[in-house]
Amino acid sequence: MTITDEASRARASYDAWHAHISADEDESPWHRLLRRHLDPAQDLAGRRVLEIGCGRGSLTRWMMAQADRPATLVAADFSGTAVAKAKTASVQAGHPSVAWAISDIQAIGIRDATFDTVISCETIEHVPDPPRALRELARVLKPGGRLLLTTPNYLGPMGLYRGYLRLTGRRYTETGQPVNRFTMLPLTRAWTAGSSLDVEIVDGEGHYLPFPGRSPVRCPFFDRPRVLTRWFALHSLVVARKRRT
Repeated sequence: MTITDEASRARASYDAWHAHISADEDESPWHRLLRRHLDPAQDLAGRRVLEIGCGRGSLTRWMMAQADRPATLVAADFSGTAVAKAKTASVQAGHPSVAWAISDIQAIGIRDATFDTVISCETIEHVPDPPRALRELARVLKPGGRLLLTTPNYLGPMGLYRGYLRLTGRRYTETGQPVNRFTMLPLTRAWTAGSSLDVEIVDGEGHYLPFPGRSPVRCPFFDRPRVLTRWFALHSLVVARKRRT
């Protein structure tokens, strides 16, 4: 199978996955984590912003609803079905000025140093080559611009649960997604630091106890002290700035 054929099959799988999920307004835990560190005045107001892996557009709509909204917002996803749903919901919400695109985070078809801010939520764990994706995010970011990146961190109980499923011949998926790579916060941080980016913030929250046959139970008391427990939380975030030289 060629790389093109493999990409086409992956895109078709994600189109099918997104087709069965509505463009709802539910706030995800990773978006809450990102919003803890996203400063609209610094990261959005009058800026050129890329959200890559926008999914069905809930964060896109939130950004466009801010008083300090971007001057230009490009919202892109690998799935055309996701982009179509996001665009429809955005227009219905009164935000028709978003620029929508179908794009692969590993090969973003945009020139170097285009954006002041790049946002990627829960995406690099769903591609064949996460370090390549990080290099692409850095490439399209202007010197001095900020990257805000979230990805699952399996350096904790959920990672052990993945290992248990593998040992028992079962496959772990994130709500049924076709590609589910094993990512860890220290590794995500290392990939980021190795992509011409200076890491400014590392954070994480969300500690879960998995139980076979039922949804994991969240244990909020493990979110403190954050300076220690962030490294084992499922929802992780890295904020980095592109070097000026």
